[in-house]
Amino acid sequence: MKDICAVSTPLAEGGISVIRISGENAISIGAKVFKPLSCKSVENMAGYTCAYGKIVDKNGREVDDGVLTVFRAPKSYTGENVCEISCHGGIYVTKKVLRLCIEQGAELAQRGEFTKRAFLNGKLSLTQAEGVMETISAQGEYALNSANLTKKGRLFRLISDMSRKFVTILGELAAWVDYPEEDLPEISEENLRESLKNALAGLDKIIVDHDSGMILKNGVDTVIAGKPNVGKSTLLSRVTNAEPKIANYHFTTLSPNLGVVDLEGCSGFVIADIPGLIEGASEGVGLGHEFLRHIERTRVMIHVVDVASTEGRDPVDDINKINKELEAYNPEIAKRPQIIAANKTDAIYVEEGEEDPVERLKKEFEPKGIPVYPISAVSGKGLKELLYAVQKKLDELPKERMVFEQEFFPEDMLLAENLPYTVEQDPEDEHRFIIEGPKIEKMLGYTNLDSEKGFAFFQKFLKETGILEQLENAGVQEGDTIRMYGLQFEYYR
Repeated sequence: MKDICAVSTPLAEGGISVIRISGENAISIGAKVFKPLSCKSVENMAGYTCAYGKIVDKNGREVDDGVLTVFRAPKSYTGENVCEISCHGGIYVTKKVLRLCIEQGAELAQRGEFTKRAFLNGKLSLTQAEGVMETISAQGEYALNSANLTKKGRLFRLISDMSRKFVTILGELAAWVDYPEEDLPEISEENLRESLKNALAGLDKIIVDHDSGMILKNGVDTVIAGKPNVGKSTLLSRVTNAEPKIANYHFTTLSPNLGVVDLEGCSGFVIADIPGLIEGASEGVGLGHEFLRHIERTRVMIHVVDVASTEGRDPVDDINKINKELEAYNPEIAKRPQIIAANKTDAIYVEEGEEDPVERLKKEFEPKGIPVYPISAVSGKGLKELLYAVQKKLDELPKERMVFEQEFFPEDMLLAENLPYTVEQDPEDEHRFIIEGPKIEKMLGYTNLDSEKGFAFFQKFLKETGILEQLENAGVQEGDTIRMYGLQFEYYR
């Protein structure tokens, strides 16, 4: 495989620039363009060591001074020999050093090629590689934490676990069918259904977590909001390929559902169905904060209302109450552009002398700059007009990405989550104790032990889950080794 090189820092004026070289001959290429002042040879440098020296051209003329770092295969990011040359961060000098590396045999790396090599050499899974790119593009604390979980292989482990479950089911079926003469337990339809149900539950969770995560990380163009049971999920299913579960009771939707609206002659937009809001949501009633935090991450809100009052509620009052909750939670949300979708027009019944409820909505809200579009999510009437109005409003708004800081820390839920784990003394070494199980694996996936907050949570986790007490009961002594999967540390009181 060819040797590659690239500028690994932004190509802009700054204090420092880093040029990375990867490949079988990376260290020898580094030796040709970098001369350590210590007079030691670059080729003889151990992995994870640095040297200060001069960057020189092929004629031995000095270009800049800097630092060279060596990473030897396979203990490098790409799994290959890697050299990193740090020079002063001027645009010209950075390009000059890059050209020197190319002159000595390296080829210019393609975008993402270092991470691609890390995958090909077994250093990263595909999901972990995606996590690297998410880290680079992260624009908020939540996005960064999510990317770190992906890099640590959390999604990969979840998928691998489900894959093992399906393979096990398939193997049991194959063995039972192919070897009827063997004394194998018969696989009943009931047991098979239960096994498949358990395996599919994991897939459902990944899908739900993905939709929620996408909203939290990146925001969405449009959300469908409103009181429970006004037809939000039905509307989403009609205008996108999303398949939300729909039933005739409140709080059917317990997590957001995402869909993409494709409009002829337009760019289209991403839309999310937010669970039904109730009074007191801004104070946390009915998981209010869990719902409202998604609305924060949108540019336009479609406020769906039951204009036919099929549940006996006043549509004008419904909208005012929800807007009051939005303002109480975050006044900025209440200022976001709204479009009212007056749903269930096919169920309107107006007695003689009564005002048409759609006209009543228009009189109340259109003078405030909130347009009203009569629709029927069931029949599809009025949906085209509504969607083009949303697209027009989105096109008028600034395109800047909104950045939000983290407000929810999933690791805190681990303390109360009832997941199994074991604390055992290693039978091969009485001074080593092994702690394993889903609760431990999940904690390590959520927790960044390199951060102050993460380490503090780790200590809290050990204490409040009773792990420290169990270690004491198992006979742990000061200086004994504690192992949690890839984490290993000495025990001290």
